[in-house]
Amino acid sequence: MCLTERPLHAPELFAIHPFGKMPVMRHGEVELFESKAIATYLDRSFPGPYVFPSDPRLAALTEQWVSLVNTVMDRTLIRTYLFAYIAPKTADGQPDRAAIEAVRPAVREQIEVLDKAVAKGGHLVDDQFTFADINLLPILYRVQQLPEGAQFLAAATHLANYYARHAARPSFKTTVRPPGPPGRAKPS
Repeated sequence: MCLTERPLHAPELFAIHPFGKMPVMRHGEVELFESKAIATYLDRSFPGPYVFPSDPRLAALTEQWVSLVNTVMDRTLIRTYLFAYIAPKTADGQPDRAAIEAVRPAVREQIEVLDKAVAKGGHLVDDQFTFADINLLPILYRVQQLPEGAQFLAAATHLANYYARHAARPSFKTTVRPPGPPGRAKPS
């Protein structure tokens, strides 16, 4: 199995994904697109710690958190907040302060929800590391790089500890993209 990053809309991506986007996976005759489908396939196809629980209650809780993060939190934290920094619709290309200020209350509220969710067991689903955690961690990685996000995350002590603990995992460290070429601007 080889997962190699390609530019959006590359022919190899269109061969698997109808919109030519990542992620895609080819494993023998199996071709899949979308993170959840790929993760489910990998979880059920290979030995190791499972990230989709077999217990119906825990499986439902995992699906619940994946759904909430993908449908609500991603829209707020990534597609609104992060994009106001990295893809602003301002005439000068600077971060869209109006959009950032408008979304700040929702960012804070969602961070607080996540803080409460991980307070008891250190994970989104009881005391188990599941796909719900895997799904959330890249979002927190981006949010903590921005000033308001870093501030809100630091104030959410359970979530900050959760993030620090999971960001130290070897699997997390190997997925973090190395810094870009010199001179590339970072979000401010």
